[in-house]
Amino acid sequence: MSTASATLSGSYSGATGQVIQTGFLWGTSQSALSNEAYADSGNGAGGSFSASLSSLQASTTYYYQAFVTEFDQSQNKYVDRFGDVRSFTTSAPASVAKGYLGCYEVPAVSTSGTGDYGDETHGYRWYRWETSSQNQKVVTHTYKDGGKQVRNYTCLVDKTKKAPLWNAFVMHSGLYPDDNVGRSGSWKEDPAIPSGWQQSGVSGYSRGHMLASNYRQNKNGSESDSNKQTFYYTNQAPQYQTGFNDGVWNSMELAIKANTPSSSSDTLYVVVGVLYETSKTSDGIPVPSHFYTCLMKCHFSSGAMTGASGCAYIFTNESHSGDKYTDSKFRSSIDAIEERAGFDFFANVPQSLQTAAEAQTASLW
Repeated sequence: MSTASATLSGSYSGATGQVIQTGFLWGTSQSALSNEAYADSGNGAGGSFSASLSSLQASTTYYYQAFVTEFDQSQNKYVDRFGDVRSFTTSAPASVAKGYLGCYEVPAVSTSGTGDYGDETHGYRWYRWETSSQNQKVVTHTYKDGGKQVRNYTCLVDKTKKAPLWNAFVMHSGLYPDDNVGRSGSWKEDPAIPSGWQQSGVSGYSRGHMLASNYRQNKNGSESDSNKQTFYYTNQAPQYQTGFNDGVWNSMELAIKANTPSSSSDTLYVVVGVLYETSKTSDGIPVPSHFYTCLMKCHFSSGAMTGASGCAYIFTNESHSGDKYTDSKFRSSIDAIEERAGFDFFANVPQSLQTAAEAQTASLW
């Protein structure tokens, strides 16, 4: 058991018919065990079974009840057999450093309380910080590569939107080489965020990646954890497909990938986010009115940042068939996006370089 996960174990004996299913009912109320966690089919008159729960809340009491589904030959029907209701309490958050919030591209975040961490579904460790808003949490995902811990991306997740408001990450071909692993992941819940804060997709829209799968193509040994983490539900928001996700947005992503720095003197920092300037919903889930990308290319000399240039792109969440992402109507300054989004992007870049870079609108390539 940890702050956000637990493994339940059960056993049974005395079955006289075929056991076709084992598992657990669970929830935060003893009288409303509304969630199910299936284990496997039984094996004979007795046996043991287990199931793992994830995306739990820290310092929270959960109740669970084991069950076995058996075919009762005397009644000629399937019957559920239940065990006693038991409980467990997830661990309290541990105090962790906020170092990842100091990365150059991570927007300014007002945190409250202590940070927390836990094991990734794919990768090494996630880090989570509560913010000044009870409806928002900041999460950083990491993985191990050659024994070294590598940060993949940092995102701000909003409970009311059931999506990230922004995702901040680094583009450099030395740190994230292209080993052409393809789309090695499948969509899964983010283990650092409660299930109720996440959505798996909505009708009429694609799952629009924030950090593109194509940006994380390194093998990380044989695991491809960096790519698999791009398929957490907290790395996507409902995005119009035809003429947008598969059109100007895809073209922009490919251009960013093609212009990713490889030298030790340059690094590209990226923030991808969404705006909700309309109240449109699908399946009861808010749909973003806009998607944006803010770019800042920084130059380093002797370990110090000595130069920076920036630009941004913003699109309405609809078809843009026939348009090019380079059209002037899509290009913006980082300053203009900050004003609409309400965030201070690239807050850790030295102010003397940040001010000029965030006012630029010219393409970086």
